[in-house]
Amino acid sequence: MSFWLTETFMRRSLQRFCSRRSLWQHPSLPVTTSSIIDSSNLGQHIWRTRQSHKCLLHGSIARSVGGGVRFYSQDRIHNEDLLVEKENSPAHTTQSEPSQPPAESQSDETKSQGRSPFVDHLQLCGSPSDVLDLTIHYSPTVRQVSNCLSHMWTSTKKMSEEQRRYELQLMFDHPQFDSLLQDAMQNVGKMRTEDIAYSLLSMVKLGVPQRSRVVQTFLRSCQENVNDFDEKSLSILASCLEHMDGSPNSVALKKGLSLVVEARLPGIQNVMALQTMMRLMGKDSSLDLKRKLERKALSMTEQFSLPNTQYMISTMATMGFYSKPLLDICSHKIRENLNGIPFNRLFKVLQSCRELHYRDLGLLTDISDYIASVMDIWTTKQAVLYLSVLENLLFCPTALMQAFAEKVIANPEALTLKDLLCVLKVYSSLNYDLQHQRQQFLDSLSRALDAYLPKMSGFDLLKIVYHLCLLGHFPSAPLEQLLQSSTLEQFKVKSSKSLQSQERMFQTVNLCLHLDRPSLPQPLTVPESLLGDPAPPSAQSVPWWPSEGLQGVLGDRAAADTMLEEKVLVENFYLIDAVITKPLPNQAIQTEAGEEQCSPSESSQRVAIICAAHSAFCYGTSNPRGLLAMKIRHLKILGYEPVLVTGPELQSAVSEEERVQLLRTRIFPEHLNNTSDVQVQVEKL
Repeated sequence: MSFWLTETFMRRSLQRFCSRRSLWQHPSLPVTTSSIIDSSNLGQHIWRTRQSHKCLLHGSIARSVGGGVRFYSQDRIHNEDLLVEKENSPAHTTQSEPSQPPAESQSDETKSQGRSPFVDHLQLCGSPSDVLDLTIHYSPTVRQVSNCLSHMWTSTKKMSEEQRRYELQLMFDHPQFDSLLQDAMQNVGKMRTEDIAYSLLSMVKLGVPQRSRVVQTFLRSCQENVNDFDEKSLSILASCLEHMDGSPNSVALKKGLSLVVEARLPGIQNVMALQTMMRLMGKDSSLDLKRKLERKALSMTEQFSLPNTQYMISTMATMGFYSKPLLDICSHKIRENLNGIPFNRLFKVLQSCRELHYRDLGLLTDISDYIASVMDIWTTKQAVLYLSVLENLLFCPTALMQAFAEKVIANPEALTLKDLLCVLKVYSSLNYDLQHQRQQFLDSLSRALDAYLPKMSGFDLLKIVYHLCLLGHFPSAPLEQLLQSSTLEQFKVKSSKSLQSQERMFQTVNLCLHLDRPSLPQPLTVPESLLGDPAPPSAQSVPWWPSEGLQGVLGDRAAADTMLEEKVLVENFYLIDAVITKPLPNQAIQTEAGEEQCSPSESSQRVAIICAAHSAFCYGTSNPRGLLAMKIRHLKILGYEPVLVTGPELQSAVSEEERVQLLRTRIFPEHLNNTSDVQVQVEKL
């Protein structure tokens, strides 16, 4: 019997796509591929085409829900002629062959068995329209109305996007859809709280307009009965409200729900329910409530499954709440089970960590090593996405960057233009040293880039050349194309939105051509009209700039050919916090009769002291990132010896003496070596 039913419904499903249009299609709304609209706007589109139904709310909801209000059916009444046409159609013949008679003619024996044939047939429905067809022959009970709406929603989950749009179009055009929604609205007062929550969630997910009368009626019913909702019903309702717009009824219900959640918080036993309610509270909830939710979550950590830990991190990101104890617990569990986490969930974890500004060095390192170890099973796009989100976390995934570089060298043609833009941004930002593979990797990127040059926009080309300059790599083809007149014409139409970044990138390219002096077939320069007005970095002192400490470091050295200059601007581009000119270490300058004296530039050393923020370095390392790495490269070309000092290092010094000692070891390392030698000699004596 089950095989016969399955075969019947399969045959009926095939016939439905051929016969549905002739049965329900309104002449003004043809159901064709070209007329299918996006599912997110589908309900609103059909709503606007049915102005005569007048289901939109104006002010408060009417108390009476009876009458002839229509929701989504045709303007004409579903008359007997149409019913006769359906009964004679092949689709109806297939549908009208169930083994059980309609609900109104069921025998007492069938009823006494405790299971309605309606439930059995509902499970066989594969689309919303199948469910609506079923309601023509069976009058659903109050509980079954909720089951119908839930099944209509769940039946669309496994469909492709195109099929889902088509099925939703059929659903909104189906003449029985109005009747089902009217039944739901009229019987909402008789439903259990769980059925109310599921019905509301299903209608919202199916695209029923949120300001329609039926949805607003359910919201009002939830408001009136929210104190009676159990933990499961509250969780379903919270999940629904998370996806709803800010109508007066939904806003009022959210506020009421937050009060109920806060009052019942000690009694919540289900982790998933707690997380759903945490997401509903959102960023606008009070800090006191967030702390209560944090304490509740910490008390339930032993119940956390692997999906719970992943979802908890994204939940905290949704709340805008940083809880290091909770994040550390989730991070530890994720590290132990990386093999069991699919791509999308692991990527979502990293995105949430970025939103929370949470960086766990062990977690990020383990993720990098894991992805590198399974690089062969990831697509290029997936690997690029991971590289991008890790770069946003300022973390340099050395294992992943090495493995991905080898993949690019083996097959550079696999990179799309978007991939190239992202890869160049990541590698130039993180300043990862590929050592002996560096030139081979950059040449592979250049070959892949050459294929896209003819169809690349000017701004994309500028970004690519800019990132290549940060890397210190200067292929001639993209540079020549960027600086040819036809491309530069695109930048004459200046957009205020991108003008500043555009000028900054052109200034960087021009500076690299001037200082790095790449060997090119012909000399290239950036026109002055594209460089904008020189806008050097602000010369204001940072709060932790150790001006007095530097004077203390020099001490008596100031008289011994050692000179200090603060806030030195170089090449009208780089601001150096301080420059100390000192004699070369172990340099004995002797002036004898007949012997020429060495020039000051040959006998002195210029030390460029740069105070950089932690964000200028890759997280957890002393490796400078993009712009700082380029600045160091250029200062070395100009004859400076860069010395990096971070703000937190200076701030961590308890006393001025400790700060002076820190600066002395960085600026005068030879003095530290000499002191060590003296100590060794003293120990020997």
